[in-house]
Amino acid sequence: MPSMNDLVRQHTALGDTDLEWLHMLVSEWQLLSDLSFADLVLWVPTLDGTRYVSVAQMRPNTGPTSYQDDMVGHLVPRGRRPLLDAALDEGRIVREGDPEWREEVPVRVESIPVRREGRVLGVIARNTNLLTVRTPSRLELTYLQSASDLAQMIAAGAFPFPGQQVDMDASPRVGDGLIRLDADGVVTYASPNALSAYHRLGLASDLVGQHLGTATAELATPSRGPVDEALVKLASGWAPRETEVEGSGGVIQLRAIPLKPKGTRIGSLVLCRDVTELRRRERELITKDATIREIHHRVKNNLQTVAALLRLQARRMDSDQGREALNEAVRRVGSIAIVHETLSQNLDERVEFDEIADRVIAMVAEISPGKVDCRRLGRFGILDAEVATPLSMVLTEILQNALEHAFAPGDRGTVEVAAARSGTRRDDSRLLITVVDDGRGLPEGFDPKRAGNLGLQIVRTLVEGELGGTFDMVVAGEDGGTKVVLDIPVSPQK
Repeated sequence: MPSMNDLVRQHTALGDTDLEWLHMLVSEWQLLSDLSFADLVLWVPTLDGTRYVSVAQMRPNTGPTSYQDDMVGHLVPRGRRPLLDAALDEGRIVREGDPEWREEVPVRVESIPVRREGRVLGVIARNTNLLTVRTPSRLELTYLQSASDLAQMIAAGAFPFPGQQVDMDASPRVGDGLIRLDADGVVTYASPNALSAYHRLGLASDLVGQHLGTATAELATPSRGPVDEALVKLASGWAPRETEVEGSGGVIQLRAIPLKPKGTRIGSLVLCRDVTELRRRERELITKDATIREIHHRVKNNLQTVAALLRLQARRMDSDQGREALNEAVRRVGSIAIVHETLSQNLDERVEFDEIADRVIAMVAEISPGKVDCRRLGRFGILDAEVATPLSMVLTEILQNALEHAFAPGDRGTVEVAAARSGTRRDDSRLLITVVDDGRGLPEGFDPKRAGNLGLQIVRTLVEGELGGTFDMVVAGEDGGTKVVLDIPVSPQK
């Protein structure tokens, strides 16, 4: 299906600012559709003025649809739908005419001009399915009156409100709860859902007849004066705003919509939604995140304590071989501690591994200060914790092996760690890591898959077992040196 941008630019003479106005209208018009119990279709005249193109469509959440098919992209010649012509030419809401019959369903059609800065950009066709029409209740009458006021504001260019960006996924909707206020901010009608939300907030009486701003401020958790005054003004519907109010029993979300059908404010709509359980779950998640970060922090501290004990024990060893084994263990524990330290600073279980890799490289390089230059090329990117922890140990072992066995005492050289993600940004499914040194190279007949030293056993076990990847060691080139290649499956970057 073509987008509204494509249709407007292909078929009409509207500019970018006009298109932006239509986008603002479409982001808000679910409100008009629900209040009207009607489908909405936005028609815009074509460049030559002989046809209309439908660029957007909305179905109501409060009633049956009048259109089973999508209308976006349809073209109709001027003259086939007289109500569209009249609304466009005369700049007024047109309701004349008998209901149309569509597949044995009577549909009342109305046309609402869409005005911006004195110009009519297009026409909204409001189509109401009359098959289920019955004697309207107080709620339905309030809905329809509010829809009529909004329609007049659209026709006058007063709605949507310029500069007000509304996230309709997060904002209250008509069905969540609706309150109608008069020009003084006094409640003239409150839907059952709205009344329930205020009862959850702590209200013990009816809302009708009360000043909503004052009642809301009294129910809210006590705060300083200026906040109370701002809340009173917002809940009174003086300006298009959103806020949340927390009381002793719950939390409600409010959205105020001033009604000015003829340029003068006659009252307001206030949409409200009970978000108590939503906020409770969010607080639980925040608490869990804080707990997880604290656990990682404590694990890091414990690992550092273990490393310190091993280091202390190494100093007391008489055997050089035993002392070196303990120092290797210190570096292994340290690499895991680095990952947990990084995780303790994040809100999720994913880490930027480049920082970890740099710290591991610096930690291992301390065993040969001033002799071998270690550096990183490319980016590891963001990795899951379950990948980062074993990978940090693997990198530690490979670097430690290179610095210990590739160079003789006093030799100078380089060790390069290169990383690259494969695939596109949406499918970075593998991580290729190469560690290359320019040292003495591999012994003759060396087989990395059968080598028995502990470091390589750890690398093989972690890469092939925990990470599900592959590991290989080869001669780097004709001049010697060693190249270690790791190929590991990873989650796509976000």
